[in-house]
Amino acid sequence: MSEADYCTIADATKPPKADGPPYAECVLCREPTEYPESYKGLTLCPVCEWREAERTACSG
Repeated sequence: MSEADYCTIADATKPPKADGPPYAECVLCREPTEYPESYKGLTLCPVCEWREAERTACSG
């Protein structure tokens, strides 16, 4: 098994990118995200997405 095999989240899906405003708010910092306001689910701004990826990354 390669490192990529166990570090990948199989069912991780991202919301569709918005074509333009209005944008959904980040659930952590309330800044605008790249996702449409109509998307129902967890939305993170690019900064919080990066921090979450760092926090949950494999250390192996």
